[in-house]
Amino acid sequence: MTLRLPSRSWPFRRAALYLMIAAIGHLLWEAAQLPLYTIWWTGTTREVVVAVLHCTGGDFLISTATLLIAAVVTWLSGWQPFGWRMAGAVIALSVGYTIVSERLNVSVWRSWSYGLAMPTLPWLGTGLSPFLQWVVVPSIAFIGTHLLVQPQHQSVSRAI
Repeated sequence: MTLRLPSRSWPFRRAALYLMIAAIGHLLWEAAQLPLYTIWWTGTTREVVVAVLHCTGGDFLISTATLLIAAVVTWLSGWQPFGWRMAGAVIALSVGYTIVSERLNVSVWRSWSYGLAMPTLPWLGTGLSPFLQWVVVPSIAFIGTHLLVQPQHQSVSRAI
């Protein structure tokens, strides 16, 4: 018996799986890093929960946008979809956005502030935890999609 798997759908499956893994990873990271922000110490329980959900939602949007931009760059460059170059592009875009966003939100707009326990990158002033978040979570999401979804470009024969 021959099992035909559509070769065109695997990038979309990988994208959906990548975003699911990333969303879970960002939720866990946001909850874990919260004590490094002042809201953990000064906010009410409701404010803390809203902050985690709000930040995770923003992380999901950043993940979606950077994946889409990297997919376009991948397509235009002729790179392998979900290969190491695409992963590198997603991470570079995500880290770049985070550096700018953290700088604006902490120093300019004062939307949030770091607690005393937050280590910062000396040359940027960006918190180390959000910087690492955008290296670690996308890396795990790419590895997870690679392990769980393999492209099928041909028919697969199975003996029954």
